[in-house]
Amino acid sequence: MSIKIHSITKSFGTVNALKGVSFEVGEGELFGLIGPDGGGKTTLFRILTTLMLPDSGTATVVGMPLDNYQAIRRSVGYMPGRFSLYQDLTVEENLKFFASIFGTTVAENYHLIEDIYRQIEPFRNRRAGALSGGMKQKLALSCALVHRPKVLFLDEPTTGVDPVSRAEFWEMLNRLKQTGIPILVSTAYMDEASLCDRVALIQEGKILQVDTTANITRGFKRKLFALKTNKVYEVVTLLQGYTHTHSVYPFGEYVHYTDTREEAGVDELKAFLADNGHPDADVTQIQPGIEDSFMELAAEENLATVL
Repeated sequence: MSIKIHSITKSFGTVNALKGVSFEVGEGELFGLIGPDGGGKTTLFRILTTLMLPDSGTATVVGMPLDNYQAIRRSVGYMPGRFSLYQDLTVEENLKFFASIFGTTVAENYHLIEDIYRQIEPFRNRRAGALSGGMKQKLALSCALVHRPKVLFLDEPTTGVDPVSRAEFWEMLNRLKQTGIPILVSTAYMDEASLCDRVALIQEGKILQVDTTANITRGFKRKLFALKTNKVYEVVTLLQGYTHTHSVYPFGEYVHYTDTREEAGVDELKAFLADNGHPDADVTQIQPGIEDSFMELAAEENLATVL
C-alpha cells in the first residue's frame, strides 16, 4: 500500500478535527477523500505531508512513517487547496524553481507533465498571479509532478474552478493514473466521487465508509423518491411533518424523500401531496446516488452519536 492510515486523531482546542481516521491507498490507485468543508480533509492532508503532527494514531507514506519527514517530503507531490505558487514569477520560472528544489530539471521529467503543461505553455512568460483559475490549477499540478513523486496529494484541486476546467482536470488525473503514481485527492463535490477508483466518505472528522461508489450506493437500504416541484421549500416543510418521513432534503429542482415503510409507493405520495395543496408535484422512484448515500450515512452516524 502507498498510504496506510490507522486511527489518526487531531484536535484544535475543543474541536475534534479528526476522530480515529483509518484507510489505505493502494499502488496506482486514484483514491478520493469526499466530504463537506470542515470535514477534516485538509487537516489529514497536512498530517500526511508532514506539515502537521497528529495527536495520536500512525500513518506511513510510501512505506515511511511520518517521523521520517525529510524523506517523505522528497517523495510526495502536494497541491494544497489554495494556490500557493509564486504569483510574481512567470509560469516557466515557477516550474524551473520547483524542479531545482528537488535537484532535477524540467527537461528530465517533461514527459510526465507534457500532457498538462503544453496547455499552459503558450503562457509560459505570464506571471502566475495573472492566470485564470483553470490555468493556475494546471500550473500547480505541473509543479507538484515535476520531480516525479512517488505519491500525489491533491487537496480540493477543483474548488472554485469552472465546470469545463473541472472536467479537464479529472481527465488529466485519469491519464496520470496510467503512469502508476498513486493519487489521493480530496473534494467536496459529490459528483466527483464516481471518478475515483475508491473513496472514503468523511464527515466531521470521522470516516463514514470506504469503498467503491457502486458498492456504497448499492448499500442504500430504502426506496428513494424524487419529487419534482416548483415549490421545493413548501414541499420539504410539509414532508418534514409527515408521520412516515424517514428523510427529506432539497436536491436542485427536486426533493429527495425516503419513507419509514417498506411498502410506501409513488401513488400514495402523490395522493398525500395532492391532499395538501401540491397536486402538480411529480413523483418517481429513483436509484440513489453517492450524495444520497452520504446523507443517509451521515444521519446514521449522527443518530449513533446521540444514542
